[in-house]
Order: sequence, then structure tokens, then C-alpha cells
Amino acid sequence: MKIFLDTADTEEVRKYFATGLVDGVTTNPSLIRKAGRDPEEVYQEMIDIGVPDVSMEVVGTVGEMYDDGVRLAEKFGTAATIKLPCTPDGLLVCKRLTGMGIKTNVTLVFSVAQAVMAMKAGATYLSPFVGRCNDNSFSGVELVRAIATCRSVHGMKTEVLAASLRDAHHVSRCFMYGSDIVTMPTKVFNAMYDSVLTREGLAIFQRDYEASLEALNNV
Repeated sequence: MKIFLDTADTEEVRKYFATGLVDGVTTNPSLIRKAGRDPEEVYQEMIDIGVPDVSMEVVGTVGEMYDDGVRLAEKFGTAATIKLPCTPDGLLVCKRLTGMGIKTNVTLVFSVAQAVMAMKAGATYLSPFVGRCNDNSFSGVELVRAIATCRSVHGMKTEVLAASLRDAHHVSRCFMYGSDIVTMPTKVFNAMYDSVLTREGLAIFQRDYEASLEALNNV
């Protein structure tokens, strides 16, 4: 069971990695654009913080994705996971990088059939997009369950990395249904701690603790 953060904000990564509960980070071109920084500076800063696994997305032709993937793996070492699209070109590059011992994350998975192809290509991780499935009227967590079942039945090694998660409930369901890893924005990470019952219980304990101290002081 691992939790990744889905962000390119290194200050967020620094803050939440310090909790000891974060195992890695996923990025994508949209998050990098939002950060407004050179992507490789972002990757390096995350690694310097101590993050052991950073998904670094590559784009372009087969040759461009392959060359960038090899270069990033050589530059950033074992912390680099090369993120590739679930397309014929992306899976071809995945197969080649996997054969070189480079970690890969096949992204934009929306069906069991795509997941099968990613597993056959030897992906380290495959990323079903839970929230985006829900946006298109089919259950993302049910997709995670179907992929995890298929993976288990056939003894494949690829890990399921549930992505596009928008609330703590879906995180819990994905873990329950067989996801090995979930990646989430920090807003969802914070929500994982929260329960109104915990807050109410803590308030009761605090009230009773203060009442006990007051009683002792009045003895």
C-alpha cells in the first residue's frame, strides 16, 4: 500500500513528504505547466527532498519518447519512473524501456483491455483514471477492481496505480478493490485525515481533560 502525491509543486511535496506517509510523486505536463518551472528542475528538487519515485511524463514519437525516457533514467537514476501513454507507440516504448530495467508508468488507462496491453508490455505501474471515468458515466473504482482481478488471475507483476482521485472515499475504495498505489492532490491527502466524528470526539476529550484539571486545582 503506497500513497503518491499528484503535483509538480515542490513546496507541497516538501511539506507532505515530511509526514512520512508519502511514497512517491506523479507529474504530468499540465501540472508542470501550472508550476511554471523547468520540469527537470522540478524532478531534481523532489529527489533532493528525498522522494524515491517520481513519474516523469514523455511525449512525442516513438523515438522521441524512447530517447527522453533513457535520458531521464540516466540523469535521475532509480528515482525516475518514465510515464507513457497507453497507445501503440507508448506501449512499444514501455516494452523497450522495461527490457532495459527502467521503471515505467502507463497512463490514461480507461479499460481492462488497455490494462492488459500495459501489463503485456511489462509496465511497472498502470494508471486507471478513476475520476475521469466517473465523469464519463462509468465507475472508476469498478474499473480498478476489474483490472486488479485480471492482474491477480493471470499472475502479472504490474502494479495498479489509481489516478484522477478527487475524494477520500474513492481512495479508500480503490485500496479496498486491489489498487497497490493511489496518487492524489494534496487536497485529497488532507481529507484522508478528516472525520467529523474524530473532531467531535477530540473536542469531548479536550473538554473533559480541562474539567479534570480544574477539579484537581480546586481540591
